[in-house]
Amino acid sequence: MTTNPSTTRTGAAAAGQGAVRPPRRPKPPVLLEVVATRRLSPHMVRLTLGGEGFSDYQDKDATDKYIKLMFADPALGLEMPYDMEKLRETLPPERMPVRRTYTVRSVDPEAGTLDVDFVVHGEDGLAGPWAANAQPGDLVTFGGPGGMFLPDPVADWHLLAGDESAIPAISSALEAMPVDASGLVILEVAGPEDEIPLTAPEGFEVRWLHRGGPFSPESTRLAHAIIETPWREGVVQVFAHGEREMVKDLRRYLADVRGVNRKQMSLSAYWAYGRAEEAFQAEKTEPIGQIFPEA
Repeated sequence: MTTNPSTTRTGAAAAGQGAVRPPRRPKPPVLLEVVATRRLSPHMVRLTLGGEGFSDYQDKDATDKYIKLMFADPALGLEMPYDMEKLRETLPPERMPVRRTYTVRSVDPEAGTLDVDFVVHGEDGLAGPWAANAQPGDLVTFGGPGGMFLPDPVADWHLLAGDESAIPAISSALEAMPVDASGLVILEVAGPEDEIPLTAPEGFEVRWLHRGGPFSPESTRLAHAIIETPWREGVVQVFAHGEREMVKDLRRYLADVRGVNRKQMSLSAYWAYGRAEEAFQAEKTEPIGQIFPEA
């Protein structure tokens, strides 16, 4: 959005045009504790978060809602929740807490808890190893949630696709579908042991792809599988998220070959092969077909 430099709060009000709204302040961070852990598959762990801080959590009506977990160097002795603005005044950029983005799988307002599913691969990464070793009572702070996607109840059919990182959002979207909804789900995981039960309307076909091991540009089959699948008639709503290059391939296919309206697509990269989140976010100079803006 471009702002006209000649328009000021005082000038607009004097002209009878109404005051210019001040910039929206970010939501304060939420501080929760781990109340339960559960291993869903060899490469996915679910943490249930709750505690007194749940009253600070402002839920969002979206099936792809995400939070940004904050991790700080323990040697700094910082107290949670982190005040990022104040910390920037005293810490160099390389010592600031780092963020990792994760989908909220589900929220239980009555219990005052939310579930977050983590993909884990041994000691690789930051949030994954933390989640794999988390114990009840451990604290975590995060910002958010953001997210905008909701299933379109009038779409003729739905295409939901992704790798492990998209399973939580796709699971949530399926559970929010009308009972008469129909469509296709294609999920890529390392092997059959990583398949997770999904709750979907009867009109959905759920297809699992097995890479045979960790993700690599050579082992992924997701984009190819979608391109080779016979296309259905009618208006489709697409939700496809995962590794960056895969998403790029799908965007070209869906927009250029199938002519899917951009308003009917939610496509964005959740991660990039060989990149930590800081580098990945720095390289995102423009959206990769993300239609639903972040909140």
